[in-house]
Order: sequence, then C-alpha cells, then structure tokens
Amino acid sequence: MNDETPQAAPAPTSGTDVPPDHLSVNPRSPHFDADKLQRGVGIRFKDRVRTDIEEYSISEGWVRVQAGKAMDRKGQPLTIRLNGPVEAWYEDLGENPPVARKG
Repeated sequence: MNDETPQAAPAPTSGTDVPPDHLSVNPRSPHFDADKLQRGVGIRFKDRVRTDIEEYSISEGWVRVQAGKAMDRKGQPLTIRLNGPVEAWYEDLGENPPVARKG
C-alpha cells in the first residue's frame, strides 16, 4: 500500500519571492529598482527591524543609513555604512515570507 500524503512545499529562497542581494532607494544608484521597492522590503539588521535603510548588501553584510541631517554639496544626504548581519524580505507576502540572508 502506497500512502502518499501531500506535504507543504518549502519556502522558496530564490526567484521573485526574495529581495535582491543589493538594493538602494536612491534613483541615481545602479542598484535602484522601483518595482522591487514598491512591494515593500523589510530589513533586519543586527536582529533589529530597521526602517531607515538607504541601501543594503546581504552578501557583503552592510547597510547604509543617513548621517543625521547633513547633506553633501549636491544636496544628497550623507550616509554611513554599518557592518553586520542583514536579512531582507518582501512585506507584501504576509506573516512568514521567505527571508534572504547570507548563509
């Protein structure tokens, strides 16, 4: 007797269900992607959910955040790079979305 019960598929870790490895909110950046940003990307940096991230790289383990209200000579906000573990997910996928993380 062959007992085949349907099993839940594992959450995908690649494709369109996880955010890209490197993404920026600055339209001047080569890593800017408006379509992906419109979906809403959640970022966890050092085990804390952050909403002030300007740019991130999961594979390199860093994020860029604004450095106060300082601006450069072209009127762009100055940013600082912080190193640590980065995780990203699309917020439009509900409670338990697939998470992109280095590992």
